Amino acid sequence: MKLTREIKTAILVIASILLFIWGYSFLKGQDLFTNYQTLYVEYDNVEDLPQSAPVTLNGLAIGKVTKITINENTGKLLVELQLKTDFPISKTSEAYLYSPSLIGGKQIKIVPNLKDKEPVVDGQTLQGNVELGLTESLGGKIEPIQQKLDLMLANINTLVTGLNNVLDAKGQQDIKKSLAELSETMEQFHRASGTLNSILDTNKGQINGVVTNFNKMSNNFNKISDSLNKADLGKTVRNLNQTLAKVDGIMSNLNSGKGTAGKLLNDDALYNNLAKTSKELELLLQDVRLYPTRYVNVSLFGKKNKPYVAPKEDANTTDKK
Repeated sequence: MKLTREIKTAILVIASILLFIWGYSFLKGQDLFTNYQTLYVEYDNVEDLPQSAPVTLNGLAIGKVTKITINENTGKLLVELQLKTDFPISKTSEAYLYSPSLIGGKQIKIVPNLKDKEPVVDGQTLQGNVELGLTESLGGKIEPIQQKLDLMLANINTLVTGLNNVLDAKGQQDIKKSLAELSETMEQFHRASGTLNSILDTNKGQINGVVTNFNKMSNNFNKISDSLNKADLGKTVRNLNQTLAKVDGIMSNLNSGKGTAGKLLNDDALYNNLAKTSKELELLLQDVRLYPTRYVNVSLFGKKNKPYVAPKEDANTTDKK
């Protein structure tokens, strides 16, 4: 069969068209001879996500973004993903929009749910989430810090204004005077410190002697303390308590009039009788001393006894009574 010129021309045109389509798809990153899986994700804001942005799974590039369209009903952005992977992606897997670096663009990563064994089908929409990048996280943390810095700067400005109002010419002179007095005080303190060091050097021997004596006193005190610890102070205190209790009982008996001593202390009649008897005994002894012949009469010639004459003190006492 002989091909005519028209058939050859038609075959060449068709081949050129197919080659152009394949080259254009290849330049766009699409391979017409490769089986891809197409999935969709919805986001409220794609945040400058470019088309042909890579789609990764645990850091491995498994596809790319092929198209971004706006849903006219919901206002959300529908992102079309073209994936090529043998890893089983479940229906409950999530697609996170994130920024891998500070200067890089946005990307999408697939976070698979390994517990779900039901694989995703072509054309299904995955759950979309947004992961804050380093810039967004720092921006959220820097904003309250910036507010505090603004407030601190305002307070510093107020403080500086107050200082400028206080530090007028008179205030500056007062500060200079205070600094001069402080310098003089420090100089005097330095001199006093030198004098003290000199005194300490001069009396170093005496100070060492005092310290030695103090150490001896401390040792003696430790020995006394050891002796007191060895002594049965508890038994001594108990005996002392028992003795004090007995003394307390005796004093109680004396105050209540029990016993001879108690009666002597509390019975006024007995006291008066004893006093009277003592007085009479004193008068009797005085009479015996003055007139012994009344009681011891030794007479060889039979003299008569002299009549009794009361002692003067007895008479005086009787008259007073």
